[in-house]
Amino acid sequence: MSIDPRTPVLVGQGQIVNRAAALADAREPAHLIADAIRGAASDAGLNSLPDIDALNIVRMLSWKYANPGHTVAALLGINARAIGITPHGGNMPQLIVNKLAREIQNGELDIAIVAGGESSYSRSRAQRENVTLDWTNDKTVAPPPQTIIDDAAMSSPEEIARKIFLPVQIYPMFETALRARANRNIAEHEKLISELWSRFSDVAATNPNAWTQTALSAEQIRTVTPKNRIIGLPYRKVMNSNNQVDMAAALIICSVEKANQLGIARDRWVFPISGTDCHEHYYISNRNSFADTPAVRLGGTMACDLADTSLADISLIDLYSCFPSAVQLGAQSLNLSLDQQLTITGGLSFAGGPWNNYVMHAIATMMIKLRNNTHSRQNGLIWGNGGYATKHSFGLYSNEPAKTGFRYGSPQAKIDSLDKRELASTSDAASDVAGQATIEAYTVMHDRDGQPETAIAAVLLNDSRRAWATSIDKDLTRAMCGGEWVGRKVKLDDRGTLVT
Repeated sequence: MSIDPRTPVLVGQGQIVNRAAALADAREPAHLIADAIRGAASDAGLNSLPDIDALNIVRMLSWKYANPGHTVAALLGINARAIGITPHGGNMPQLIVNKLAREIQNGELDIAIVAGGESSYSRSRAQRENVTLDWTNDKTVAPPPQTIIDDAAMSSPEEIARKIFLPVQIYPMFETALRARANRNIAEHEKLISELWSRFSDVAATNPNAWTQTALSAEQIRTVTPKNRIIGLPYRKVMNSNNQVDMAAALIICSVEKANQLGIARDRWVFPISGTDCHEHYYISNRNSFADTPAVRLGGTMACDLADTSLADISLIDLYSCFPSAVQLGAQSLNLSLDQQLTITGGLSFAGGPWNNYVMHAIATMMIKLRNNTHSRQNGLIWGNGGYATKHSFGLYSNEPAKTGFRYGSPQAKIDSLDKRELASTSDAASDVAGQATIEAYTVMHDRDGQPETAIAAVLLNDSRRAWATSIDKDLTRAMCGGEWVGRKVKLDDRGTLVT
């Protein structure tokens, strides 16, 4: 089969896991990223890195660089015509691959590198041990990076004012809404999600690039212990994304023409077939339901349609897995069974969740798995998620090229037309006109000793508007840790405090 020379192709992947035994072994993110890029070059069979058209770095949190791409390029001794950085979001690695694939196909560039990394484990350790890290300060020498893509705020002013904006608060609320929609009792649902997470840990145990390679039983995952305390009900610590990792990953993407010019062997090539990007209504206050993600359904379906395939024909799947509710929302929206293999890495709790960069590792792992199949065509699907199940990026990959080249689309116009809820003010929610409110989703945040601290609930008023309710009343927070509270009638005072 003749391949269009402008066809985009992934040719190199590199992954670094630095389990520093001591702070003397700690390495800053830019150095880990540079090593990941060197690994990607070696993986592609390149003796040295060529100059590139674009170096795109996923925004990091564990160290502040004025321009991390500039620092990385200097470490590698390469020239990059454009150096950019992404906004925050776990969807960013896939979004950038979608963008670069389009630009390569359109003849706007020939070869690019996308990379990211974090040293959060070592950074946190240094803070605990009161050690100052002698890492790069590029603020006086580096030019500002290009902004790769504009971004929007993920939280509304009202949510920020109520201090409801942390993923560890919001994803547990999705969990309680999903549990209620499925009509499961608490014990049944905890068994379901602990078994799901146990299967993810089994995959991580066989992944050489996973941060944690210990398989855990479902009972170990759901049993509360001092080391596995409740964070946000119903999540134990091990059910949360593990961001305390020192990891980096990098991808090299180029045109088929460039791959041939560089002498990159055909067995190194993995083809991006299709991609989509979209988002739910940005603010969770305005979502129609906490138990549904229509943008995932529409974005995933479009990615398959553009590739002229269906999910039934895709044997490798990696759903974003920052929390069990994310996997359930993704599987539900894509009509996938929770019993099937939904991760190729082990997920963010076990393989590692380096803030915005997990999906880079998922794509790198997808490349490895697709290359291993030399006998037949095989397809793989990646779903990247940013925000609070807010921003979605899909990529469909294959070990064989598509007949029509890379295809891209977005169902955003259709998503924007979907129903929204209006957020009521605290005074309206407390008024006699609104009447009683019904809890639709909730969590109870626990302190570091594992004790209930703050209850957070999303409630629906009689006129279908949503309101936020919180409480630090010890009796109420303890009570909300027992029994099902979704569907209960409650009242709010004019400060938005939950009252019984």
